[in-house]
Amino acid sequence: MPNKKNPGKPEKLLWHQAFYDAIQLELFEYRNDLEYTFEHQLTSEPLRIDVLIVKKKKDVLIDKNIARIFRGHNIIEYKSPDDYFSVRDFLQVCAYANHYAANTPGVDYSDLSLTFVGARQPRVLLQYMAEKRKYTVERSAPGIYLITGDYLPIQILESPLLPKSENLWLQSLSKNLRVDAASAILEKSKNDKFRIYLSVYLHLIMGVNQRAFKEAIDMAKRFPTLEEVLDEVGLPNWVRQGREEGNVEGEVRAKEKIARNLLAEGMSVEQTARLAELPITQVRALKKSITG
Repeated sequence: MPNKKNPGKPEKLLWHQAFYDAIQLELFEYRNDLEYTFEHQLTSEPLRIDVLIVKKKKDVLIDKNIARIFRGHNIIEYKSPDDYFSVRDFLQVCAYANHYAANTPGVDYSDLSLTFVGARQPRVLLQYMAEKRKYTVERSAPGIYLITGDYLPIQILESPLLPKSENLWLQSLSKNLRVDAASAILEKSKNDKFRIYLSVYLHLIMGVNQRAFKEAIDMAKRFPTLEEVLDEVGLPNWVRQGREEGNVEGEVRAKEKIARNLLAEGMSVEQTARLAELPITQVRALKKSITG
């Protein structure tokens, strides 16, 4: 992305601010139980934790794949897609945890958890933990490495491997976003309850994935729903009446006509099958009959 103030220098991407939005979106249903601090300052000097999440009530269970290790105070360290976690990073965050527990009234070291979130697997760090620290390193779920053997629970999240169905916001912190993920983000972004968290997140994600979002927006404008597809090809009354009357044959004919129109527009067989709600083999046969 160009830097408007200095065109010769690339703009610094706000990955950490976008991550702050994303982690709140991931844990949205627990928004009343968690308190977030961005770049929590540990001392009067520049010594900060990327994100600090504090449970407002200690007995609240955060039943979310990325937060099952959470205790009362949870330190989150994030690396952008171009960066990775080193052994030094790990030791530094452990020092932050000790400093935070020692200098924050009412906080005990046993009430902390550490979470490291990045886009790349930190192989050297995992090896260090297993061989030097003698920790147990377990891949407890897709994209989640659970580290046991320390006084406090530790996890490493490899964001690209997190399931999109459960962790769309974190999994999408990427420069290589797929069109289906961009479409899912746009769809969820329509929900007013998410708006407060989306300004920086969307600015960044859409900026570094312009092509994916352009395709997603173009698809949404053309055929966002089957009903609008029907309106587009001029057959809404026929199909709706066929549905209401149980006219299966009429509905099938309508779907085939929709598919022919979509194929003529240049849409792929897979997209046509999904939008027209027809088997892909049937759509392939229709395409063959059109192209000869």
